[in-house]
Amino acid sequence: MSHAARFTYEKIPLSIDGVQLDLAVIHRSGPKTPILFLHGFGSTKEDYADITLQASFEGHPFIAYDAPGCGETECADLSRINIAFLVKTAQAVLKHFGIDKFHMVGHSMGGLTGLVLAHEEPDRIQSFVDIEGNIAPEDCFLSRQIHDHDRDDDAGFFRDFINRTRLASDPASAIYAASLAHRVRTGAVRGIFESMVNLSDNAQLMDKSLALPFPRQYMYGITNSHLSYLDHIAAQGVELACIPDCGHFPMYSNPALMWKYIKALQDRA
Repeated sequence: MSHAARFTYEKIPLSIDGVQLDLAVIHRSGPKTPILFLHGFGSTKEDYADITLQASFEGHPFIAYDAPGCGETECADLSRINIAFLVKTAQAVLKHFGIDKFHMVGHSMGGLTGLVLAHEEPDRIQSFVDIEGNIAPEDCFLSRQIHDHDRDDDAGFFRDFINRTRLASDPASAIYAASLAHRVRTGAVRGIFESMVNLSDNAQLMDKSLALPFPRQYMYGITNSHLSYLDHIAAQGVELACIPDCGHFPMYSNPALMWKYIKALQDRA
């Protein structure tokens, strides 16, 4: 039994600062404002593929891709990957598809990538759903392990990181950890984590986030409702979306409510 294709899958060759990429992308065309999805560390473009099963998003084009160092994307020099490199990759993808204005959804590492992109080009973005992306030093509960549990050998660090994540009490941590070794290249881990920590500690991310001129939503799992800044950002006009029965991964723990909140913000934008 054949099925109609829900989206297009392809590999796109790109050059970012002289580094060659073969970027794995899924996308769909449509008459409405496109949506750019940016996945988190250890996740992939498929986190967002089920947008095509959500009737409320009918007519919305979208793009999701495996970030360099992740998934099916090939990168010629893993040591060059950091958040700045990921921002340039996003900009190159938007240029490739000829997209000017767009909605943006970013999770964790992708949320931080989206924040930096939004700060650099705020006039292009119609709305931003930030799913537990870094905006303060306390958000580095995964990435700061590169310092707190550092090892001389990166492969050893990554193995230990996976084991700690597997045993963590946060919902969906075990299922997330199960595929980390297959979804992330070891050579990309240090550059990503160190840049996430550096930006979170030193780049005034909170100020940059609150200065964005378009509708914003901060989505978080109920187990992270202790974050110290939630009341502050809500008072500054950021919509809060708390997901029950969920930790850092709403796309695994409660995807139906995740899609509902994303659509609600985009409808209001």
